[in-house]
Order: sequence, then C-alpha cells, then structure tokens
Amino acid sequence: MAIKNEHSLGRRMRKGAVSYAMLAPFMIFFILFTVLPVLAAIGLSFTNFNMLETPEFIGLQNYQRLFVGDTVFITAIKNTLIFAVICGPVSYLFAFFMAWLINEMPKQLRVLLTVIFYAPSVSGNVYFIWTYLFSGDSYGLVNGWLMQLGLIQQPVLWLTNPTYNLTIIIIVQLWLSLGVSFLSFIAGLQGIDPSQYEAGAIDGIRNRFQELWYITIPNMKSMMLFGAVMQIATIFGVGDITQNLGGGYNSVNYSTLTILNHITDYGTVRYEMGYACCIAVFLFVLIVLFKKLVFRLLKW
Repeated sequence: MAIKNEHSLGRRMRKGAVSYAMLAPFMIFFILFTVLPVLAAIGLSFTNFNMLETPEFIGLQNYQRLFVGDTVFITAIKNTLIFAVICGPVSYLFAFFMAWLINEMPKQLRVLLTVIFYAPSVSGNVYFIWTYLFSGDSYGLVNGWLMQLGLIQQPVLWLTNPTYNLTIIIIVQLWLSLGVSFLSFIAGLQGIDPSQYEAGAIDGIRNRFQELWYITIPNMKSMMLFGAVMQIATIFGVGDITQNLGGGYNSVNYSTLTILNHITDYGTVRYEMGYACCIAVFLFVLIVLFKKLVFRLLKW
C-alpha cells in the first residue's frame, strides 16, 4: 500500500511539474523573506541581542519584561487597539459602500472616481500636507481659519497636544486606508454576472439594497475576505503615520505610540533587538488572533 501511494504521489508531481515550476519563484521568496524572518524573530526574542555581539540566550526574560515591567507597552497596546477598532471597520465598510456606489455610475465617471479614491494610498509621503494643515502656529491652515472665524483666540497645538493628535491621525489614516480594499471591491463588483440581477428581479427582488444583500455580497465573499485581511494587516501595522505626524515614541505622554513604534524604538534607536523581536512576536500573534476573529464573524 505504501509503495502504491508513493507511485501515485510521484505521478501527480510529474503531472504538475509545470505548475510547481511556476510556483517555485514565489515560494522561494516567500520562504526567504517571510517564513525565515518570522522564525528568526521568534528565536531572537529569547535572547539579549544588540546587533553587534553574539546573541545571548536569556529564556523568557524579554517576555517577562514586556508583560510585567514595560508600562509604556500598555499605552502602545491601547493606542493600537483604538486604531484597530475605529479605523478597521469604518474604512472597510466605507470602502465597500463607495465601491458599490461608484460601480453603479457610467464608465468614465467610475474610472475617474476610482483613481481619486485610490490615489491617497499610492501618493507616497503626504504627511507634509497634513502637517501644514494642522501646524501649531498661526500659519497653519486650520488655525488660520478658526482664528479668522473667531472660534479660537490663539493657535492650537493640534499634533502635539494629546487631546487632539490621536483623533487627527485616525482621520488621516481613514483617508489613507481605502486603497487595496477599495480596488478589490471594485474588481469583485465588476466580476458579477449581470444575468444574476435579471434572475433576481424575476424572483422578486425589487430594489438595490435587496440586490446588495441577496446577490452582490454572496458573490463577493472572497473579495470581502481579502479586503478584511488587508485592513487588519494595515491597521495593526500603523506606525509611519503616527511617527511622522504625532511623534510616535517621541510624542507627549506617548499619546500616539503604537506597537510598531515601540518595536522601532527598541530595534533601531536603542538597538535592543532581542526585546524588539519579542514585541514583534506579540504583534504577530495579535494579528493572527484578530484575523481568526474576523473570519469567525464573517463565517468564512
């Protein structure tokens, strides 16, 4: 029986040789740049490593320090979860709703609006625009407008005041986070066979919202799942925007510090790579748990 199974496996591999050859480049790069770094990070998280000397194995000391001795880490978790809870669902639903609306428009207008909505995610470093808008002096556009209207008497430090900076960064993140999910939703909507809507009309569907619930969403499960995965990865990977606009690990009272900023602080500023890897492993586990939760909620 074992010999028969081996022959059957060898036959299937020979038949799929071309497919395996096509997959090989992706698998090689995936293993080299994803699997191996993750395994290396897990291994280094149990060491004291300053990137200059040989890593020293210290067991669970980094994890003990993370959960018991690092009070700043609690702030990083809180800020990251605020981003996840607000930006994740809001940007996901908004991207789907706008894709659905734009898909109903004429082709030329649909193409134009698609470019407009996708542009922020590929426009590179746009933080200087928001820095100019919310500059803490009277030359900032928001401060200038509010002072002209008489709503404030002196400039507000929007990006350094813990009362305002996290809210502003969440708004900017929502503006930036529509790209990939939005495109996947547009592609999914374009791929639905129009005859299904005609059959639905015959079966009693009378309006657009019934079409959305009974035809559109069931046909877009794979795209909606992809969009959810991308949103989770994007939201939990927030760090660049908080560092550029709010200061990140240099912000007042760590008001805009996220887990990724915490990793950057210890990995590239303090050169405590073992501890940085420990934080990264925690973030990896957190992302995996949230993905499983989202899959369960979506029942996929």
